Amino acid sequence: MNAVIKFMKRNYKIVIVVAVLSVALWSFMPGKPKKANDPEKDKLLLELLTFVIEKGHYDPAAIDDTFSKGVYKSYLQQIDPSKRFFTQADIDEFSKYEDKIDDMINERDLTFFDLTNERLLDRIKESQGFYKEILAKPFDFTKNEDYSVDYDKQPYVKNDAELKERWEKQLKLSVLSTITDKQKLQEEVAKKNTDKASEPQKSFADLEKEARESTLKSLNDYFTFMKDFKRDEWFSIYLNAIAERFDPHTYYFAPDDKEKFDTSMRGSLEGIGARLQKKGDYIEISELIPGGPAWRGKDLEQGDLIMKVAQGTGDPVDIAGIRLDDVVKKIKGPKGTEVRLTVKKVDGSIKVIPIIREVVEIEETYAKSSVVNKDGKLYGIINLPKFYIDFENKDSRDAAKDVALEVERLKQQGVEGIIMDLRDNGGGSLKTVVEMAGLFIQDGPVVQVKSKEKKKEVLNDTDSKVQWDGPLVVLVNNFSASASEIFAAAIQDYHRGLILGSKHTYGKGTVQNIIDLNQFVRGNSLGDLGALKTTTQKYYRINGGSVQREGVYSDIIMPDRYAYIDMGERDTDNAMPYDKIDAANYKAVKNNFEGVIANSKRRMSVNPQFKLMDENAKWVSEKKDDNTYSLNADKFKAEVVKMEATTKKFKALNDYKNSLKFEALPYEKEIFKKDPSLAEKKERWYESLSKDIYVEEALNILNDMQPKASGKSAANVQKPSLGKTK
Repeated sequence: MNAVIKFMKRNYKIVIVVAVLSVALWSFMPGKPKKANDPEKDKLLLELLTFVIEKGHYDPAAIDDTFSKGVYKSYLQQIDPSKRFFTQADIDEFSKYEDKIDDMINERDLTFFDLTNERLLDRIKESQGFYKEILAKPFDFTKNEDYSVDYDKQPYVKNDAELKERWEKQLKLSVLSTITDKQKLQEEVAKKNTDKASEPQKSFADLEKEARESTLKSLNDYFTFMKDFKRDEWFSIYLNAIAERFDPHTYYFAPDDKEKFDTSMRGSLEGIGARLQKKGDYIEISELIPGGPAWRGKDLEQGDLIMKVAQGTGDPVDIAGIRLDDVVKKIKGPKGTEVRLTVKKVDGSIKVIPIIREVVEIEETYAKSSVVNKDGKLYGIINLPKFYIDFENKDSRDAAKDVALEVERLKQQGVEGIIMDLRDNGGGSLKTVVEMAGLFIQDGPVVQVKSKEKKKEVLNDTDSKVQWDGPLVVLVNNFSASASEIFAAAIQDYHRGLILGSKHTYGKGTVQNIIDLNQFVRGNSLGDLGALKTTTQKYYRINGGSVQREGVYSDIIMPDRYAYIDMGERDTDNAMPYDKIDAANYKAVKNNFEGVIANSKRRMSVNPQFKLMDENAKWVSEKKDDNTYSLNADKFKAEVVKMEATTKKFKALNDYKNSLKFEALPYEKEIFKKDPSLAEKKERWYESLSKDIYVEEALNILNDMQPKASGKSAANVQKPSLGKTK
């Protein structure tokens, strides 16, 4: 569900849809073999893609004028995100097709694509002269001028003269940013090597020259890559501008992209331990792999935009416009080497983050647990990074079986409450989340699913036994999505425990399937046609509500740095809407958590760390739209110093440490004696927990949920009647 869900085998509806499509698409039979980059293949793909989406998508949008305008805007943003190629004259010429793309799709007309693609290639050639001329001489950084990188609000330039001026300002900002990075690096080296502090440092002029040379090299590499970009690669961008208008998770995979997607799903986790995706001119951090160097460092975060990449102390390379694969190659490298990423944070600040590369082992993505003593009571915490399963081998480990094992181990230690940590868990298998919810509830519905035929299917926990009936809290954040949201919603709807964390979770209430397009064409002589990932179902809470767009709202909202920013599905203009269906037949536990919630709110209201976090969140919200930078060196540096002074105040959030000691379970301690490297990795996790104020408050809440001396629980928790434990 994070990217695609292999749904349960009983989900025969999808198979039926595909079978019907196969019969309907026999007309897609190519004739004689076609040459590479033949427009006939593009026309076939266009027809095939839209037909499969319209027949297989859960709720396909009408291909009309509104759809056409959405494709038009999205496509132009993707091929010229920083508006440095097209002029207003080009846009005026293109605009006559703005509400005609829907008709052109239906007629398999490639006129709009051909026009924009040919013009783009011409403009790319022209721009090569711009940047080489601009970078041939030093910039004047004493002039008072600004430049905004909010390209959505920037108009297109009127003519070539204005286009060259835009290139000059973009390059000037890039060079100035690189100079500042180099100056900071010089200062850091001087501080670390005090014996060399007296050595002369490079002058501003020297650094400026180096920065222009590295920027020139970066652009030469970029335009060499652009020159090798084939027509079918450009056409894939156009196809996805169409596909993504149906919803953010519908996507066309060209043959090479499909192979890379399969590789990523198998978990290639080498390097810094982060998954990346293209966003405009830059690369966005879409996921941090638990246990990886980026995750442990805490500086790199989901949503950060990578602007430059440097190898150790080498020159940073501007990656604006560079293909994702090429950026990944620059970031990956041998274990033990350093890569320095210049990133733009969500608050608009620019930060250089050094990371030592490692091999991230798949073991780090599995469920793990720890125990901690709080006020004389022992509690357990289970961290689950994703809802994993191997559909090809039913005997292999999966999230539900692993969590069940961790719960049993914690019970054997005598814990009196459990924290289920689903923060940053982007989802995974629907089968495992249904089974995992069943560990904490009696038999009953866990989630409702609707397919294109609008028939509701209720997925139930069929086992009446409850493995853990004690106090339970679930930690979530803005990046808890899909399966994580199903689990949190079920626990909340049954009143089985409390949901703690961000105001709401991500809000992805849809299910996707991968459909191989080659199966629909008999005697295909055109080569591999790729695949389509499309939304085929929506899921709903057992109370009838959807998590789509809305997410799951926390019972106890904890301040975080994104508290005042719309995050997740609700921040996407083409996301599917929120809706409701009838509730399933279920019986909630009669728990009353009002006192526990009130106590937590009182604690957080006077806690200086939570107060500082809330202040940080407000500052992030204020700064996120600040996209204008001075091109005057003195003013630019003053802005950087001011930004660093403010962020230094919030550094206390990262330096926080509680007095709690998190420990391994006895069986692990025995393993650690034979495997010191595993012990070291787990110690890093325990150390991170001891600095985690959210976990600390979750433990306070578990304390409040404990039975009092009278025998009644502070939370008035009613335990379910139990059979034998699972």
